[in-house]
Amino acid sequence: MDRLFDHTLLRQRRLRALAGFEPGTDFLVRRVAEDMAERLSVVERQFDHPVLVHAGLPLAATMMKATGKTADFTYVDMCGIPGVEPDRQVFAEPDLVPLEPGTADLIVSPLALHVTNDTPGVLVQLRHALKPDGLLLAATPGAGTLGELRESLLAAESELTGGANTRVHPFADIRDYGALLQRAGFALPVADIDDIVVRYPDMFALLKDVRAMGMTSILTDRSRKPASKSLFLRAAQIYAERFSDPDGRIRASFPVVHLSGWAPHENQQKPLKPGSAKARLADALKTPEQKLPR
Repeated sequence: MDRLFDHTLLRQRRLRALAGFEPGTDFLVRRVAEDMAERLSVVERQFDHPVLVHAGLPLAATMMKATGKTADFTYVDMCGIPGVEPDRQVFAEPDLVPLEPGTADLIVSPLALHVTNDTPGVLVQLRHALKPDGLLLAATPGAGTLGELRESLLAAESELTGGANTRVHPFADIRDYGALLQRAGFALPVADIDDIVVRYPDMFALLKDVRAMGMTSILTDRSRKPASKSLFLRAAQIYAERFSDPDGRIRASFPVVHLSGWAPHENQQKPLKPGSAKARLADALKTPEQKLPR
């Protein structure tokens, strides 16, 4: 399997981000954690064996426990989770979910699937780790994330050098994630998107936050040559020209794909078989039936 992402570098970036944490730079993690906790709050279930997978920070688990729906979480991560007892942590690379089959009734994966080298395989591992009728809640950056930054860097580098390197990660489309849930065998899969747009005074303020979040490039085939100052200056100009609001502040897109799916169970509702409907759609919509032309 080709390794798109360098997980050794990912660990270094996350440890650096944790060591130099600045209040407020966890805004995206916090927004996603709040959203996931709200989604869990409407599920009419109690979860006694919840697991937080490759989250980096415990925010999602903390907020979900506050809903009264869960017991204490177990944590799977590549780095130590701040403030969590060592005996509740399991260490693993992002492509691994070292849980015994059928041991978790809730698995939560916030902002992690986008850096897996084998996303289909990870989703299969997550399903196997769930008990029958167990729930997966996941959130991941989707297509278009940091799209303005990507376009500005590509345009600047092409203009200055005649070529361009990939400096922003690729992100999958919501339809791809929905299909992967089905492929992994989840029942009742659902995928939706939360379009988050954050405004900054300039591109350099955005880059500061990206570094603080540990989200800088970990692509295996990234350029090892340091980017020049002139590249970033020109990219900042292009960014301001193409993606600024009337007040001069620039926009940065963080569309987050939310996923949910259940481990199959015989008591779950199932779709009706084709042809089993007892009423016509035309009658329900109160529209006249139309015949196809011959």
